[in-house]
Amino acid sequence: MDFLSLLNQYDFVVEAEVLSSRNWEGGFYYKIKVLITDKSTFFASEYKDTIERNYSFHWQDKDNKLIIRWDNAPHFPDLSTFPHHKHLPDTIEESQEMTLQEALAFIRKVM
Repeated sequence: MDFLSLLNQYDFVVEAEVLSSRNWEGGFYYKIKVLITDKSTFFASEYKDTIERNYSFHWQDKDNKLIIRWDNAPHFPDLSTFPHHKHLPDTIEESQEMTLQEALAFIRKVM
């Protein structure tokens, strides 16, 4: 996955740091930290192979307080989008944003 090229498409990205990244036949893993113009921070990690995909996209404000986190850990089975969900400061909700591109598009909308 070429996530750095993707990040370059967003004008709210100030800096992106690759914390870890690997590619192999049939899969990839990355973990990145993105600084945003409003001084918030976005962390993204994703693992994908031919059998599974796990992700977490975490956006926090300049004081390190949660804005929103999207992930697919299977711990909210009653949600219609299970295992996909989002954490907000006071609640857990169904999530339609399930990719890095969708999470970044959401942030662009809010910015």
